[in-house]
Amino acid sequence: MRHPKIILAGIGVALAAAGGTYAAAATSSAASTPPAATAPAAPDGSATVRVANALVVGKTEAILTTASGLPLYYYAPDTAGTSLVSGQLAALWPPLTSAAPTGAGLSGKLTVVNDAHGSQVAYHGHLLYTFTYDRPGQVNGQDFQDFFVAIPGVAPIAASPASTGTVPALPPGGGYVAS
Repeated sequence: MRHPKIILAGIGVALAAAGGTYAAAATSSAASTPPAATAPAAPDGSATVRVANALVVGKTEAILTTASGLPLYYYAPDTAGTSLVSGQLAALWPPLTSAAPTGAGLSGKLTVVNDAHGSQVAYHGHLLYTFTYDRPGQVNGQDFQDFFVAIPGVAPIAASPASTGTVPALPPGGGYVAS
């Protein structure tokens, strides 16, 4: 397992060198400083996971996003019931938490896993995270230190006994699409 300090150093170096590879590398000094960790859930503690179109490494893809359009990611080393993202890494990759998430336009299974982050939202068993360098419609963390953008067709992983079950999807037409 990689050490979080090594991962953080790698993230900083990669962001500085990313340039045109990912849409994030900007030249202003404001863009070079990470924003404060976002609170992915709504003030009432709910979260909606939606399907939206976004540019991912030069190709338009259907991805999972928050209601506000922030891309959602999963961390490959995680298991269905255990997040391995903690400390400073969790500050860069805040977990999506909600005791009562909803899904819009999803064909897969949303669950809630009670872990160190609280009630973390999972899709097909993959725990979900945002990336502090993203903005709505912008995907900057794809394939970055084992984080991958979550897509509707991501293969399910084994269910966890901590999962609370399927969360119903919103009715058709309630989805969000941003280009």
